[in-house]
Amino acid sequence: MTDAGEEMYALVERLYPLCRSITGDGVRATLEIVGEYVPLQVHEVPTGTQVLDWTVPQEWNIRDAYIADTAGHRVVDFTASSLHVLGYSVPVSATMPLAELREHLHTLPDHPSWVPYRTSYYKPEWGFCLAQETLDALPDGEYEVRIDSTLADGHLTYAEHVVPGQVPDEVIVSCHVCHPSLANDNLAGIAVATFLARALAEQTPYYTYRFIYAPGTIGAITWLARNAERVDRVKHGLVLACAGDPGRLTYKQSRRGDAEIDRVMRHVLAASERPHHVTEFTPYGYDERQFCSPGFDLGVGSLTRTPYAGYPEYHTSADNLDFVSPQAMADTLAVCREAFAVLDRNRRYLNLSPYGEPQLGRRGLYDSLGGRSDAKQAQMAMLWVLNLSDGEHSLLDVAERSGLPFDTVAAAAGALRGAGLIKA
Repeated sequence: MTDAGEEMYALVERLYPLCRSITGDGVRATLEIVGEYVPLQVHEVPTGTQVLDWTVPQEWNIRDAYIADTAGHRVVDFTASSLHVLGYSVPVSATMPLAELREHLHTLPDHPSWVPYRTSYYKPEWGFCLAQETLDALPDGEYEVRIDSTLADGHLTYAEHVVPGQVPDEVIVSCHVCHPSLANDNLAGIAVATFLARALAEQTPYYTYRFIYAPGTIGAITWLARNAERVDRVKHGLVLACAGDPGRLTYKQSRRGDAEIDRVMRHVLAASERPHHVTEFTPYGYDERQFCSPGFDLGVGSLTRTPYAGYPEYHTSADNLDFVSPQAMADTLAVCREAFAVLDRNRRYLNLSPYGEPQLGRRGLYDSLGGRSDAKQAQMAMLWVLNLSDGEHSLLDVAERSGLPFDTVAAAAGALRGAGLIKA
């Protein structure tokens, strides 16, 4: 897992310099790099397309931007950081006094050395983001202001990667690809999703796993609009974000609160004894709020480390490569793999010999436990599975009621099924 952490960090490093937004070539370049790790089906949705209550906006691209003093020195330079430009800024080429320019400048006075991340997606505007200490050092005078950008009809771009399962029922894993140079939010989420997809592809999962790489809000809405007729295949889902910071893991439950993914995540986090926090659903945050909107009400939760806006570095230049670590991303990946291993094996069984306790010894089931250090626990798991295999209780129900590890319960179910005592 350490190697996976280092590889994920290397992917974050590659993606970090790119200027992403909700549309444009930065998204395409990001998906092209991710496509080197897992094959992607890329979708282009034209500007003006109606998607639920929204419309796909014009595409934004940017080549250069700066504020220069009278000597031609760039005091704010987009090429140094993509955060320096207000996202979706319309083009501008002008000379103006500092007093007028200030109306278009964004800073963080409480963190004077940090650059904020700001956008203006749906209102034509232009601006720059800079450190407060940089602004404080600017003398009065004239400044050249240039934003070499285009806002024109084009496309919204998103991508999917599908890991085929034994059944067509789907688990969706979603991450947003619209943020520029922010390592935790959400490059770490992209990296964990990508390596989770690679790990699942090495198995033969029960469910079909669909990974969605889309810009936040408008991307998820577009995906839902284009998949409304088949969304009933989605049985479970997870939104990944803020996956690489040093904080404890946080799971935000689905709107339902008792969806199977909610129960699985609660169980896995508790059983792992990792520091963690489980929160109730709120209609604010990442794209779980789109998947959990009342018309769809999908069983989709959200996994982060420190949640959005829960750390000072959120949406600032301090959310950089030093803020995330291979170890944190590896831990987030491990929890996802553990959760999906439970989800994939969580079945309801029917006891085929429900009248009295079947004789396990003559079927060799007791003998199979002879050399095991956890023989007593495995025996109890068999008895619990037999007793609760009434077609109503799942293996997760068995694990929770018995207090036994899910892996032990699932192994017992496999042995009993092999002996013809239960069926799915």
